[in-house]
Amino acid sequence: MGHIDPTKEIFAQFRENDRPGPIHMLNLVRLRKEAAYPDGRKASGAEAYAAYGRESGPVFERLGGRIVWQGRFELMLIGPREERWDHCFIAEYPSVAAFVEMIRDPVYREAVKHRQAGVEDSRLIRHAVLPVGKTFGEIPS
Repeated sequence: MGHIDPTKEIFAQFRENDRPGPIHMLNLVRLRKEAAYPDGRKASGAEAYAAYGRESGPVFERLGGRIVWQGRFELMLIGPREERWDHCFIAEYPSVAAFVEMIRDPVYREAVKHRQAGVEDSRLIRHAVLPVGKTFGEIPS
């Protein structure tokens, strides 16, 4: 079984760490071949995820969200060889509150049904934005 939605416990931790400033969310998404809608409607996972993007995009943008990086998965150099991702991107939100407001928005809550139907597995990894270091080992404070 894949990871689709956060648990209540993890989401509570997410909300509690409401530090000032933007957050970056690394999104790794693997789609189902066929979407799994509870009502039985037919669509591919890609079609369902595209519907999620179209319908949730205006809410994301209204709350100050933006995509800051996007890439195409090519090869797992280090990690499980069978792991692959169909969508890889980093979304920026101006604050934890903006992210929370987005997922509570009624339009978003309706749109997320497409994500749940289309996604086989995913990772959503929160990051603090740091200045870029000059080398791999340099981690700015």
